[in-house]
Amino acid sequence: MDIVALFCDLDKFAIVFEPLWKRHLLSDGKKHRNRPGRMYLSEMMTILVLFHASGYRDFKHFYLQHIALHCSGEFPHLLSYNRFVERIPEALAALTCYLQTRMASCSGISFIDSTALRVCHNLRIASHRVMRSLARRGKTSTGWFYGFKLHLITNDRGELLNVCLTAGNVDDRKPVEALARHLFGKLFGDKGYISQALFEKLFLRGVRLITRLKSKMKNTLMPLMDKLLLRKRAIIETIIDQLKNISQIEHSRHRSVSNYFADIIAGLIAYTYQDKFPSLNLQPDQLQLLQGNLI
Repeated sequence: MDIVALFCDLDKFAIVFEPLWKRHLLSDGKKHRNRPGRMYLSEMMTILVLFHASGYRDFKHFYLQHIALHCSGEFPHLLSYNRFVERIPEALAALTCYLQTRMASCSGISFIDSTALRVCHNLRIASHRVMRSLARRGKTSTGWFYGFKLHLITNDRGELLNVCLTAGNVDDRKPVEALARHLFGKLFGDKGYISQALFEKLFLRGVRLITRLKSKMKNTLMPLMDKLLLRKRAIIETIIDQLKNISQIEHSRHRSVSNYFADIIAGLIAYTYQDKFPSLNLQPDQLQLLQGNLI
């Protein structure tokens, strides 16, 4: 990842974002000095995103052994590790808004899936405190977990279209309407998204939800193209695997709720800066043919 290009993009965004964000903050009625910190917001955002592309397993070693030792020229006013961690919540809103600017456009062929983000091992649920007010027990095809669910929608080129984070006990079908509000064409999902009511709502908005059938459901005719694309759902599963094993958005070392969410969002941003995405490599004429088979 090109650190200069990343910083330039984030700095351009932060210059516009910061005055707008401060203008909408509620006042507590007290006078504050509002003195700027040593590090700019864009510098903090750059470090948080770089961590997820660095290959380091934890942020502390990345900050002390890489940033502090090898990037002092790029970050001349570097903070101590403890002070930087204290200031991470200041970047949460900016990271969230910037992630929306990194979303791609719908191509007519989209894939949806969700994945569990565990905050602790199942045996430590009773003693876990950091996420106790937000995390919930949920169940996936691999078993029970305690934490959150990350819902993703991608296009045929492996680019993110929309994301959503919910508690672990939320049904996969619940956030679909909001996630698919800007989509058109076909949306492919697994059996967890089977719902006649959801299908009808999306169909009225120009989106056709296509899923596999459960064993006890009545079989229906499906176009061959749709069957082939259903087999290509592995593209979004590959993206989830990269987010967890390369960007490392899932681990149990968090000690702050704000820092937890900032870490996930920074990992999603780091994914959008990858040089190559998992893709179906569809040509424009092939894509147009698939889109024409909507009804």
